[in-house]
Amino acid sequence: MLDVNVVSRSESIWSGSASSVTVPSADGEVGILPGRQPLLAAMTRGTVRVKDGEAVKAEVKVLRGLLSVDSDMVTVLIDELDNN
Repeated sequence: MLDVNVVSRSESIWSGSASSVTVPSADGEVGILPGRQPLLAAMTRGTVRVKDGEAVKAEVKVLRGLLSVDSDMVTVLIDELDNN
C-alpha cells in the first residue's frame, strides 16, 4: 500500500492509504504503484486520482504542483487548484 498525502498551500486535502495514484505531469500521466522508484515531478493541468483497488478515494483537479514519491510515500503538493 501507498501512504498518500494530497496537500495545498493552505490545507490537507486528502491523506490515507491507497493502492495507486495517478497524476498529470509535464511528460504525461504518471501512475504510481507500491514499490516504485523514487520520483520528483512537476504536475500540469489535470486530475489527481487516488484509488484503493477500483474505488476512487479522492479526485482533485489541479493546474500545477509537485509530486514526490519515496519508499511508498506519495506527496502531492498542489500549487494551484483548478476550480473550473
